[in-house]
Order: sequence, then C-alpha cells, then structure tokens
Amino acid sequence: MLPADLLAFLSARGGREFAVIACTRQGRGKKTRLHEVGIYRLTARGEEVQATGPSGQTRLLTRATFQEVFGGYEFREPQATGVLTDLGPLFG
Repeated sequence: MLPADLLAFLSARGGREFAVIACTRQGRGKKTRLHEVGIYRLTARGEEVQATGPSGQTRLLTRATFQEVFGGYEFREPQATGVLTDLGPLFG
C-alpha cells in the first residue's frame, strides 16, 4: 500500500488507530524485496495524522508532512488496534 492509499484508508476511518508495517524496497530487478522498517500506529484526526513510531514517540503530522516523511515507504495491510481516539466513528 502506498502512502496516498494509506491516507485515504485512514481518512475513511477517522478516529480509529491502525498498526502498519512500513517497508522499503531493496535490490534491483528480480532480486527486489521489501525490507520491514518498523511498526507505526496511525490515526487520522481531522486534517492531521497522529503517528507513533517504533520508538514510541508520537507526532501530529499534516497530510503534506505525512507524504514527505513516509513518501519513500510502502506499507503492509493495516491492522485495527481497537483504539478509538474520539467518538466520530461511532456516529459517522
């Protein structure tokens, strides 16, 4: 999943936290493989994305900043953590 696809996924499920594995491509041609960088916990909160990295540090990023920071990554399928940061998903 590319960063833009992940943003669309998160936006449609605002307020819910998802864990995703960030990956980078290594190698060339047939030897290309995805290297896992770490697990990030992401939540869309309005026009921003709350991101908690593998170190446990949490940042609030604009969508443009999210694209800058994570633009070189690919992501494995998001997994719901069961954490809700607001009640929006219950009433939306």
